Order: sequence, then structure tokens, then C-alpha cells
Amino acid sequence: MVKTSVRAAIVSLVAVISLFTAVRPSYADIEWTEKKQFKLDVSPIDMVTSPDGKWVIFLSRGEILVYSIFEDKVAGRMPVDKAFDKLTYSAAGDTVILSSSTAKTLKFIQMDVVHKFSLAGLPFKGPEKAPVTVVVFSDYQ
Repeated sequence: MVKTSVRAAIVSLVAVISLFTAVRPSYADIEWTEKKQFKLDVSPIDMVTSPDGKWVIFLSRGEILVYSIFEDKVAGRMPVDKAFDKLTYSAAGDTVILSSSTAKTLKFIQMDVVHKFSLAGLPFKGPEKAPVTVVVFSDYQ
């Protein structure tokens, strides 16, 4: 019985030593590549990116800035109360959520992208200054 206990202890010790000698930590270097730098005209308090990676949304004192990565420019600005000090992005409904720790307030802002089309020089029916224009792209295949 003593021999069995000693053998079990030796086998366990050999297994532990084998485990530590077989598994060696691997070390890797990290390479850094600066892609771009963008100068803001305000001091950001908080920032978040959209889930699709197209927008970076900055909160500054009294304003939200939406930076378009694709266009490499600030695509929009919206004034907000200066009490807001944190923001997050909810993919459900493309909503920016602002919070104020001092005013104990939440604000939900839905973001919608509006595309502008120039209809200059294209044929149309109806009044030229109509409040609504319906565009049909029927000649594309």
C-alpha cells in the first residue's frame, strides 16, 4: 500500500514537471501603424463608434459631433445640454444615448442617414417646386 502511494506521488510529480516544461510562454512583439490623425475644434468628453465602424461620435461640452470615417470629415453636429457627460451607442434603432450624472438625466437620440440626390437636368413631371419628388431608377440593369 505504501508503494502504491509513493508511485502515485511520483507519477503526479512527473506529470506536473512535464506540464511546466512542455508549456512555455511565447512572446510576441506588437507592431503599431498610425493610420490617420484628425484635429477636432472642440475638446471631447466621451466618444463611441457605431457597430458598423462607419461613424465615430464625440460628445463635447454642449455638442455632439459625428465623424464619418469614410468621408474623413465631421458629417454632422447637434447641440445638447452642457450637463451631459457620457454617451453610448445602441445598435437597436441606431440610437445615441446621453447621460448626465449631475442632472440625473438620460436622452435618447435616433440617428438617420439622409442621402441627397441632385436632379438637375433630369426629366420630370409636375411642378418644378413640388414639395415631394418621386425618383424612379428604371433604366439601370
